[in-house]
Amino acid sequence: MADETQTRRGPVLIEMEETRGPGPAEAPPVPDVGGAAEAPSGRAMQMAATLAARRPSRLARWFWGLLLAVIGVVVTTAAWNFVLGLIAANPVLGWAVAALIGAFVLVAVAIVVKELAAFSRLARMDQMHRLAEEAVVEEDLAKARDFAGRLAGMYAGRAELEWHHARFAERKDEPFDAAGVLALAEAELLAPLDDMALREVEAAARQVATVTALVPLAFADVIAAMTSNIRMIRRIAEVYGGRSGTLGSLRLTRAVMTHLVATGAVAVGDDMIGSVLGGNVLARLSRRFGEGVVNGALTARVGVAAMEVCRPMPFGAGRRPRVTTVLRRALTGLFGEGTSTPPAG
Repeated sequence: MADETQTRRGPVLIEMEETRGPGPAEAPPVPDVGGAAEAPSGRAMQMAATLAARRPSRLARWFWGLLLAVIGVVVTTAAWNFVLGLIAANPVLGWAVAALIGAFVLVAVAIVVKELAAFSRLARMDQMHRLAEEAVVEEDLAKARDFAGRLAGMYAGRAELEWHHARFAERKDEPFDAAGVLALAEAELLAPLDDMALREVEAAARQVATVTALVPLAFADVIAAMTSNIRMIRRIAEVYGGRSGTLGSLRLTRAVMTHLVATGAVAVGDDMIGSVLGGNVLARLSRRFGEGVVNGALTARVGVAAMEVCRPMPFGAGRRPRVTTVLRRALTGLFGEGTSTPPAG
């Protein structure tokens, strides 16, 4: 019995079946649930671009148009009856109110005229752009010199281009081909304006990145991105001489954003995230800073597209700004050392 008890107290060996599950080496890795969701995506800029590029339906346009017409008729009739009643009750006060309303109408007419002039300037810039494209495609020297003459006349009154304008006047007869004439006009007359426009793009990218990174309020980054981009596009148009009013700025903004959305330029891919965040330690440590840098990059991309739209001629070979270079200059010193120097974005 003692031997039997001692045998029972020993270790018990259990035979396993031949079929086994995967060992530690063959087990699949644990999925990273939050990794993809935490990657910066530039949500604010993508939403702002989508909202700006969205065109209302025909039914919605009819609705708002008719609503504004009805409100205008009601307000005008009420004001007219109010003034007539006031004149009957108190002639002096009634005519004073009538004079105020007349002054308001004159200011409204002046605003309408200003908006029409702004649309005329935008149409002239579009015409110049088409003329330059025709000169490049057809290699027509006469069209190139015609374009260069119009460009010089358009910028003749700009004080910041006085020296450049004189230099262009001295050298305008040197090139004997269309490409040479256009390259000279671009180098002498548009290069200084490109630098001014790039400074506006850098300022907007810096502002959007800062607000996104430091303001945690919901939709604050979307509002900041939209207002900054509209203001940036308007200032870029002013730099190139296509100064636009309120409606013209909205038209330009929708044109730029529609182009970017259609071409997928506001989408953030893995290559862009790696390029933008590659040299920025804070952006890699904090999702908010990462979102700020990516939104700044998308703002810079919108700015370069706005320069292409507002310029009186397409960019020549090698003159189109690199988005990553613009972003690095905008964010240097803001989030550490800025970004690295990746390939052109």
